[in-house]
Amino acid sequence: MANLVFNTALGRVASLAALPNANDALIAVPIETTGIVADSVMRDYADLSTLLAGASNEQTTMGRKTLTGATVTVDNTNDRVAVDVADITWTAPTGNAISAVVICYDPDTTTGTDSDLIPLTKHDVSLTPDGNNFTLTVADFFRASSTA
Repeated sequence: MANLVFNTALGRVASLAALPNANDALIAVPIETTGIVADSVMRDYADLSTLLAGASNEQTTMGRKTLTGATVTVDNTNDRVAVDVADITWTAPTGNAISAVVICYDPDTTTGTDSDLIPLTKHDVSLTPDGNNFTLTVADFFRASSTA
């Protein structure tokens, strides 16, 4: 489950994860250990461009991944909604160590820039890429429950 939900995405994750548009996608972005900002700072970024313009750096050698298998499940028994995605695999990753993966919503994969990508969740990951395949299991990538 996510370690952080960005302020800009509160209450929107399930809707966006349902991928309501023709060319939209969820994108996983690895974030380097060096320079990563505290959660209290990171949660305030409203787009990926702003996040990367700060002290946090994208680990570009590993590369971004488009997520597949996104499912949104309403659980009336437990009064919550859960969003799940398929495991993410980086084949033979190299480069700098990472401490997080940020999952963003891209409203149109055919156009746009990082300023169009909405950061949804941050997942703490500790990885020093060594050329061995790495699979990240994001069980319950997001879960929201009713407190009313």
